[in-house]
Amino acid sequence: MADVVKFRVSPAVAAFVRPGVAVEKKLAGIQTAPIMEPSERLTLLFCLMKDADAAVKTAAESAFASVPEDAVLSYIQAAAVHPSLLSELARVHYSKADVADALLNTEQLPLPARQFLQRQQASVPLVPPVQDIPPPEDDAEDVYEESGDAFETPGADLPCAEERMQEDDAGEIEEEGEQFQSKYKIAMVMGISEKIKMALSGDKEWRAILIKDSNKLVSAGVIKNPRITDGEILTILKVGVQNDEIIRLICANKEWVKNYNIRKALILCPKTPLPNALRYLATLNEKDIAGFAKSKNISSVIATQAKRTLLSKKR
Repeated sequence: MADVVKFRVSPAVAAFVRPGVAVEKKLAGIQTAPIMEPSERLTLLFCLMKDADAAVKTAAESAFASVPEDAVLSYIQAAAVHPSLLSELARVHYSKADVADALLNTEQLPLPARQFLQRQQASVPLVPPVQDIPPPEDDAEDVYEESGDAFETPGADLPCAEERMQEDDAGEIEEEGEQFQSKYKIAMVMGISEKIKMALSGDKEWRAILIKDSNKLVSAGVIKNPRITDGEILTILKVGVQNDEIIRLICANKEWVKNYNIRKALILCPKTPLPNALRYLATLNEKDIAGFAKSKNISSVIATQAKRTLLSKKR
């Protein structure tokens, strides 16, 4: 029988990761994460990175990678840290010198992650091998417990339950994620015309890489890719749009704006043209309109229109 490793989560985190939580609420949790304490923020994102839903997983991965260095250091230096989360921080944030040093000075850092950081410090690679260390594995069985309310659930019932530590040899560590790493390397040396071509025809991994490109023609090419899904569009809107052209293309696609959740996300997006946002607002149900009427995270014009719409419905 494996030893049990308690992964304690606060009630605020448990509200988004316990079994049965809707995808929309999980995505809302990712948007809420920046206002949480560093420990809660990283724990929430870490758990949702293991979610079965692709949109949730992608959004959480993007948010985890963009957590500020001071928040990462705050977690690493805290008294209660989890080896699996430390390993993930090493995998994603290794290129930040202060973070790498702090991790190496942490006794709880698993051996594969420690070896990985030591190799990076020795070699100083030019291109971030984001996937160079595997998902953490261990002989221990993770159990997640909600602090304060005696909420304890076997790890298999929560999204991040499959996180485990495994002391692989260096060759196995580097082999993990090799395909993604090679695409990342290729993207770093590709010309603009090559990136545009790949954005228009590449698979999901290429789309995830190129949607973040600073060149508007490249990121817009991802939106024009015939293989892109509604779920990917929703994720792009949830985690933040790079430029106005992306929004213009999404709003111009009649099939996408038929999707109720995409319309809601467009209303929330500050880059959506106001006439479009107001038009989409009129198509929502009364409950969601009421939510926008009370929201402080949207344009005051949209909130005012939502209040007017509710009043007109009551007459």
